[in-house]
Amino acid sequence: MYELTICHLYPDLLNLYGDRGNIIALSKRCEWRGIDVKVVHISLNEAFRYEDYDIVFMGGGQDYEQGIIQDDLMNGKRQLIIDAVEANKVFLAICGGFQLLGKYYRTHEGKDIECIGALNLWTHGGDRRLIGNLVFECDFLKHENFNGHVVGFENHSGKTYLGEGIKPLGKVIKGFGNNSEDGFEGAVYKNVFCSYSHGSLLPKNPALADYLITKALLNKYPDFQGLSPLPDSFENRTRESLIKRFTAV
Repeated sequence: MYELTICHLYPDLLNLYGDRGNIIALSKRCEWRGIDVKVVHISLNEAFRYEDYDIVFMGGGQDYEQGIIQDDLMNGKRQLIIDAVEANKVFLAICGGFQLLGKYYRTHEGKDIECIGALNLWTHGGDRRLIGNLVFECDFLKHENFNGHVVGFENHSGKTYLGEGIKPLGKVIKGFGNNSEDGFEGAVYKNVFCSYSHGSLLPKNPALADYLITKALLNKYPDFQGLSPLPDSFENRTRESLIKRFTAV
């Protein structure tokens, strides 16, 4: 019997636009395959023992919520999160969580707010919100029966830029992505996957959810042979319908 433990970091503060749905999707897709799943909620002043977790999730939050967790994050969990990333733990970070994993956030006033620094990326506060439906293409999801297209919803004013060693999660087909300039969305480093996609991301995109589950199982069980298929016809029809509607001229 396979087992996975999912850590939801700051679920009471970083859960914008239903980001918790990503935890539900991961849990259910494991349970439907007979994989034991445990979800651990870790918030302020609670120990983060990354060795105990297989997947770590960080959702989005506004500046107010991110300010609340700043001291706890930077003076308590920061190095442990960096260690978890380097230990190849699977991470999914959405919007604010994506930004926090980077080096710094530069405000409109030009002040640099130090972030975790686990990933070589940084964010500048923009003068307009990048908001709307988002479609992007993930090369690592492509196979002969799937085009790798992923659908989500973005709402952010921060513009994120990727440094050396960081790959984009995908190429933007519709929407703004990281910064509305370079045509890329999200970031990938080791087993860390970041995106600006709310909505939630994984229930809309079962192939991406299964990719993360597979990564976590391979990291824990080197002899893991792969996930059994699920009847995803409803989910796939919904995704395809949304993509067709959002990309229509």
